[in-house]
Amino acid sequence: MKKVYTIVLFEESRAGFHMEPPCYIHYGKTTFDTGLKLELLQEYCLIALDEFRKYPYPKDRSEQTAWLSLLATEDIREAEKLIEEYPWLEEIYREAAALRRDPEEVLDMYSEALWILDRNTVRYMIEEQKKEIDEKKKEIEEKEKVIEESKKSLNSKKP
Repeated sequence: MKKVYTIVLFEESRAGFHMEPPCYIHYGKTTFDTGLKLELLQEYCLIALDEFRKYPYPKDRSEQTAWLSLLATEDIREAEKLIEEYPWLEEIYREAAALRRDPEEVLDMYSEALWILDRNTVRYMIEEQKKEIDEKKKEIEEKEKVIEESKKSLNSKKP
């Protein structure tokens, strides 16, 4: 099985997030108070956007910095500066602006996603029912064999 990563974005983080030195990304795993060492599939990434905003343009120009800057941007001047730094973000900003102008399109996308999810759920349920039916058929065949053997055994015992 593959790991599941839960990413939580905090627009305004709690007091515990305000650390020295400043840190805006926190990675974590589940640990146990008994010391049990068990590798679970879920890991966490908590991102405090308010802490990131305090230092919005780190010296490292990375895709991560670009995405966090995109999420933390609050006005058009910041967005323009960010697009100059990371030109590939322009298309994302344009799409977001278009969706703001036409919120019905967002609802259509959401409806389509639900339709796909429903369709996939139905397919999964059908596959599960088919497996169950196949298992029941095997059980019936096995029981029929036992019955047939019992009949043969009874017939051979008759005088």
